[in-house]
Amino acid sequence: MIDARLQPLQRAALRHPAQMLAARGVKADTISIAGFAVGLLAVAALALGWWTAALVLIAANRIMDGLDGAVARIQGPTDRGAFLDIALDFVFYALVPVGFALHDPAANALPAAVLIAAFVGTGSSFLAFAAIAARRGDRAAAFPTKGIYYLGGLTEGFETIVLFLAMCLIPASFPLLAWIFAAACGVTTILRWHQGWTAFR
Repeated sequence: MIDARLQPLQRAALRHPAQMLAARGVKADTISIAGFAVGLLAVAALALGWWTAALVLIAANRIMDGLDGAVARIQGPTDRGAFLDIALDFVFYALVPVGFALHDPAANALPAAVLIAAFVGTGSSFLAFAAIAARRGDRAAAFPTKGIYYLGGLTEGFETIVLFLAMCLIPASFPLLAWIFAAACGVTTILRWHQGWTAFR
């Protein structure tokens, strides 16, 4: 919901570390893959109930997700990089609820499954819109630096990060938070369906 407003702050914060990494020859794709590996460690930490470690690893994953884009803007963005970035992001988002479900299947499995289904709704509507928009040559005015058409909504990247961190801080609240966020994702999905139905008439 507020990703577009946070973009200038994010770019300013990551500019210097991105310049340092680019100067040392670190590729954006390498950062994307390393960030995903960190995300997998976060899922393992969640399954083991290591909440502080999981929180730090999730935060590191998200920072690296911003860094890969910042480095790409310095070195020159590529279609492969844009593909890799969004593909790994969606898998990471789905795996975080899996980590909570593995930790306590009795309490967390059902809300985790519903949350993952809600993520499928937001992700599929996002990618479907982006695919058609690309074919039409459309660009998202609010996200001019994104590698694909970036369709906003009630639940975007920032809200998802806040959710995951809150779940790590209060793990017993996972079921409630999952149900609430799944409902918000449902609203986002319906709004995106409406946007696509209207925009592509």
